[in-house]
Amino acid sequence: MPTNGLHQVLKIQFGLVNDTDRYLTAESFGFKVNASAPSLKRKQTWVLEPDPEQGTAVLFRSSHLGRYLSAEEDGRVACEAEQPGRDCRFLVLPQPDGRWVLQSEPHGRFFGGTEDQLSCFATAISPAELWTVHLAIHPQAHLLSISRRRYVHLCPQEDEMAADGDMPWGVDALLTLIFQSRRYCLRACDSRYLRSDGRLVREPEARACYTLEFKAGKLAFKDCDGRYLAPTGPAGTIKAGRNTRPGKDELFDLEESHPQVVLVAANRRYVSVRQGINVSANQDEEQDHETFLMQIDQETKKCTFYSSTGGYWTLVTHGGIQATATQVSASTMFEVEWRGRRVALKASNGRYVCMKKNGQLAAISDFVGEDEEFVLKLINRPILVLRGLDGFVCHRRGSNQLDTNRSVYDVFHLSFSDGAYQIRGRGGGFWYTGSHGAVCSDGERAEDFLFEFRERSRLAIRARSGKYLRGGASGMLRADADVPTGVALWEY
Repeated sequence: MPTNGLHQVLKIQFGLVNDTDRYLTAESFGFKVNASAPSLKRKQTWVLEPDPEQGTAVLFRSSHLGRYLSAEEDGRVACEAEQPGRDCRFLVLPQPDGRWVLQSEPHGRFFGGTEDQLSCFATAISPAELWTVHLAIHPQAHLLSISRRRYVHLCPQEDEMAADGDMPWGVDALLTLIFQSRRYCLRACDSRYLRSDGRLVREPEARACYTLEFKAGKLAFKDCDGRYLAPTGPAGTIKAGRNTRPGKDELFDLEESHPQVVLVAANRRYVSVRQGINVSANQDEEQDHETFLMQIDQETKKCTFYSSTGGYWTLVTHGGIQATATQVSASTMFEVEWRGRRVALKASNGRYVCMKKNGQLAAISDFVGEDEEFVLKLINRPILVLRGLDGFVCHRRGSNQLDTNRSVYDVFHLSFSDGAYQIRGRGGGFWYTGSHGAVCSDGERAEDFLFEFRERSRLAIRARSGKYLRGGASGMLRADADVPTGVALWEY
């Protein structure tokens, strides 16, 4: 399996929501904890860590403070410990409705309460001791079966999802986690939900909702009957098995889903590695050989292109481009210039990649003309979830506008035409820019938006006005940013 960061397991971060719909919060002042926040932000984000002593207990670390939640014998709780001690150890007791109960392992008492009246002193479980797990990671990812070391993907012909992919290649390997009634649904790229019997259904019914459980940093999905999803049979079909406790077969990793793209050259043919190691624009249709995984280096903002044949694009003698590199190096890095509906690629020799007369790509041009421009199309986000600095993009209640600071998210549908994207929201309405740059979501006709992949896992969206979409203090999505930085970048 390739290295160089192609397969990054996501660090599971989450919020804990109490019975009054308030999030557990770690405050910087006095390292106190409360349950007062109505939404999931930085102070409300926690990381689950295994017990260093290899026991059944777990640790709760504030990702904001880097300190651990603790409960003393008298029930007092804080988030002050820089190193986990005995009082930091908790047992997680999943409940039938999907919520968690946190029990102090050394003292046997239960953690709960409201507002700033939190304690770990209850001897019995009441609604105040019930916590809902709300994942704080971006919900679109790849799912890897731990036992089979295979990726889960949609199998349209068999009408199922299976763990049988060596690589998370193509749109079929994209999964979206949907938070629904305190549980999670697994939504395939065709917008259907995985039911516990292995069938795919159009609505998130009860048997398509799962309780999340964590074991040794891995995920398990428990259905409403207390059984766990697992790959079954020779095909690795994903459905609930017989086990009521998660073993290796029932454990999964969530991995970051990098953008997968196709490129079309000036001859209107797809860039491909179908005919060998040379990267050439010579195919009339897009399949695996025409799909490339695009990774952006966080420091240089340059990108690599990884092919389905197992090699990175790399600059070779006389400016040629071949998909043969097994390691990332300077010669595999390309600078992307965003030119409206087209892109240009500059190689490590300082020259632009162009299409030669025979279709092969070579970095031999000093200037950008028609042969140096390509259409770049994102193929593994047919449904889109956007998260900015302040939260997720979501429809504003009672309005045609969009919020950018929500802890819940809406799923938007993406289409593509000649270098631009069209975005549809709830009810099939299209996004468009209205008065004063406000972005609305009830358009009858589509507006073209340009996507620019500026940073790792983050893109900028440019409206027809030339301005970039941004969030901000108002919490409303607007197209009025001049530069694609900060609040104008979106995790996707």
